[in-house]
Amino acid sequence: MNGRDQTEVLVVGAGPVGMFLALLLAEYGIRVKLIDQESGPSTHSYSCALHPRTFQLFDHAGLTPDVLELGHFVDNVAFYHDGHRCAELKLAPRAGESSHVVVLPQNTLESLLERRLRQFEHVEVNWNCRLSEVKFDGNGVVASIDKLTESAKGYAAADWDAVVDKTIQTRADFLIGADGHNSQVRQCLGIEYDTVGAPELFVIYQFQSDETCGHEMKIVLSDKTVSAMWPLAANQCRWSFQINPADARADFPGKDRSPFTIEELRSENDSQHHLQDLLKRRAPWFAGTVKQMGWSTDLQIERRLARQFGRNRCWLAGDAAHQTGPIGMQSMNVGLREAADLAVRLKKILREKASEDLLQTYNADRRTDWQRLLGLDGAPTPAPDAAPWLKKHAAQIPSLLPASGEDLALLLSRLGLSVK
Repeated sequence: MNGRDQTEVLVVGAGPVGMFLALLLAEYGIRVKLIDQESGPSTHSYSCALHPRTFQLFDHAGLTPDVLELGHFVDNVAFYHDGHRCAELKLAPRAGESSHVVVLPQNTLESLLERRLRQFEHVEVNWNCRLSEVKFDGNGVVASIDKLTESAKGYAAADWDAVVDKTIQTRADFLIGADGHNSQVRQCLGIEYDTVGAPELFVIYQFQSDETCGHEMKIVLSDKTVSAMWPLAANQCRWSFQINPADARADFPGKDRSPFTIEELRSENDSQHHLQDLLKRRAPWFAGTVKQMGWSTDLQIERRLARQFGRNRCWLAGDAAHQTGPIGMQSMNVGLREAADLAVRLKKILREKASEDLLQTYNADRRTDWQRLLGLDGAPTPAPDAAPWLKKHAAQIPSLLPASGEDLALLLSRLGLSVK
């Protein structure tokens, strides 16, 4: 081992949840070290929509003006079934409140958060750093962190691998894992997932259309799949298509199929033809044609929940603790709320000498939230006079809407669905 340093809170994972947590802690005057094994913020918009409740958190951090300036507003959701428009839902949580969900590419949000973090002297942002081991040490933790560098192998075409340049130890009062669904923090703690249902397969396309994409999210329901469109800008949108496992190729999702800029030779099997075929079959009412392809990815989702949100002085937030479908953008938005909750509890413990029992209640509260979101407390109940399509898809709809908690319950009630 070479080197050792110390901080109050070590945050593993510099996605939106990890960076937002670090920002809030920094504003409370808490020393933070943030690490991520990637070389910098993401370059593509994986998650892209921010819920109205998220702006209550952003207001506190002074992020709202920048986000509203950079984002694209979405006012309502339309539902389609059997090729027909069958319902429309306004997204205003309550009368007098903002009616908007805001679409902001994840890479844009991450870059904004990183710029804000760089303003604090008591915050370290360290890219190319991977957590390798966690040990409890009295009233804190000691984390072993591998500093990564790239090494080329091969001749005509170099293949770049990340290798360990050196390993340091960091002692922290608390460690927070916001390091995604393959969380190394969760694995170091030995915390297992409970899965809810079979894996769900999606193919996602982002592209420019020759028609305006407007300010409406569109959800398409069928017997075996769901598809959805998010408008990203005036003439840009993202379509997510759930793929029936029986129709998926054997290697789905494709090996090393990270999002990419599409530069393919035109053929009947290229990405644009595949997209146009899906649009024709799933959304024949979609008037726009594909003007320019952006990026595409395959995605396999397992709806799941960690059996614990942490223990002792190591805790989880965001995808490190849960995962759900990509359409309603719930995992990231609820993860941001978890980050804000953790920041307040850590401030009380570190600055106000509150009991660490606050973190045990964090565990209980967050698991309760996700049991509802994942339908573990039961599916919504349709009204007796609800339309057949709504009764048929009642269990699916909560995960498709851009809301959570009381806001989600209110939107469901406007559709004619009630929750426990």
